[in-house]
Amino acid sequence: MQTKINGEKNSFLESFFKLKENKTNVRTEILAGVTTFITMAYIIFVNPNILKLAGMNSANAVGDAAGKFAVGSDPIVSAVFVATCLAAAVGTFIMGFYANLPFAQAPGMGLNAFFTFTVCMTLKFTWQQALSAVLISGILFIIITVTLIREKIVDAIPQNLKFAISGGIGLFIALIGLKSGGIIVANPSTLVGFGNFTQPGTLLTLIGIVITGILMAKNVKGSILIGIILTTIIGIPMGITSLSNVHVFSAPPSLAPTFAAFDFAGLLSKGGGSILGAILIVIMVVITICLVDLFDTIGTLVGTATKAGMVDENGKVLRMKKALICDAVATTAGSVLGTSTVVTYVESTAGVTAGGRTGLTSVTVGVLFILSLFFSGLVGIVPGQATAPALIIVGVLMLGAVKNIDFSDFTEALPSFFAIAIMPFSYSIANGIAAAMIFYPIVKVATGRHKELHPIVYILALLFILRFILLPGE
Repeated sequence: MQTKINGEKNSFLESFFKLKENKTNVRTEILAGVTTFITMAYIIFVNPNILKLAGMNSANAVGDAAGKFAVGSDPIVSAVFVATCLAAAVGTFIMGFYANLPFAQAPGMGLNAFFTFTVCMTLKFTWQQALSAVLISGILFIIITVTLIREKIVDAIPQNLKFAISGGIGLFIALIGLKSGGIIVANPSTLVGFGNFTQPGTLLTLIGIVITGILMAKNVKGSILIGIILTTIIGIPMGITSLSNVHVFSAPPSLAPTFAAFDFAGLLSKGGGSILGAILIVIMVVITICLVDLFDTIGTLVGTATKAGMVDENGKVLRMKKALICDAVATTAGSVLGTSTVVTYVESTAGVTAGGRTGLTSVTVGVLFILSLFFSGLVGIVPGQATAPALIIVGVLMLGAVKNIDFSDFTEALPSFFAIAIMPFSYSIANGIAAAMIFYPIVKVATGRHKELHPIVYILALLFILRFILLPGE
């Protein structure tokens, strides 16, 4: 199909995505999409490995980090792989066609960890109940985005706490990687200690860290994905990577085991028999999902759009509301498919740097996620020791936000420190956010600086305090 713009022939893609208006072309946009996909494709390997620890495997082996249940050998893990690819594709397609922005989406690092280690392993919800909480948060996202409440909530949260929460999640994710790779182990005397570096699994993780670290230092595009692939290959002669029943190309596994597998009634099963306690704990879970997704997505949109010059004279991201609606719809769709919260990926910066300026970049990423569905056999051979370095490297990148915190102001430093430290030390993102939100108003009010606080901060602090009073063991 051809249309005419300024007297020149233009393809449907050029006119639909306004390529000339954004000073780009089809070739640049497609290459940018490929670049973004390569930098974020590691989520295809990592997300099923994290969510299977939440019990999303047929054996319900919560806590198994050995990579035993590979994609293709377990129907639930295979379904998570499909849900990951489809959720990423759906979110990214919407971002491309509706918002016409070059940002990609997929299940978020940090929120998949919260889903697994806090909601399922600590609070003892089943993965079906956790998916129900994700659906609720997705619907809530849509409502507050349409009404502009979402942006107001983000504006109400102190900037330093946003940076601290990002850094704390980075440390938490890194700890998960160090633990799953056998580098950090439990020690009855010191709580934690070094693992046995002569063990093949631990050694492979270290090799993966070195490989990925060098690639990152050299600014190689797709460093994390390349690191996973090379580490997996090295694991073959070490006896860690299994090539049994490997199929390079195969039909996508069934999505049936996770599709709409909700358990809303079970959400109210916690709280020690108290309905109020059960409702409160669900509220805490949903609030945490909302806050982390809010900071993650808006931070990514602002940072990436600014880099691309896609902001107005006031520094606001163009079509921000549309982008946030895409994120909300993607999270809702992801929960139905069977995966944790979907967010806008900071790796979109790679595509923007490569010249991506329109939704055609996003559509390209979405197509590549769809094509990935037909390579589940290859994805299934990746051991946990090959994805552990990816978690550690992502942790390093997220920790970089800490440099923006104003530690010279103790009323900002103390709550920020608690957000950063409590997450890894208590193995809970929710606890870190709670500690920060409680201490922030305390130190501000005590120093006569209560006018700096938005009423929403008081509300959140009160909710978190009630959570610890009513449910101290949860």
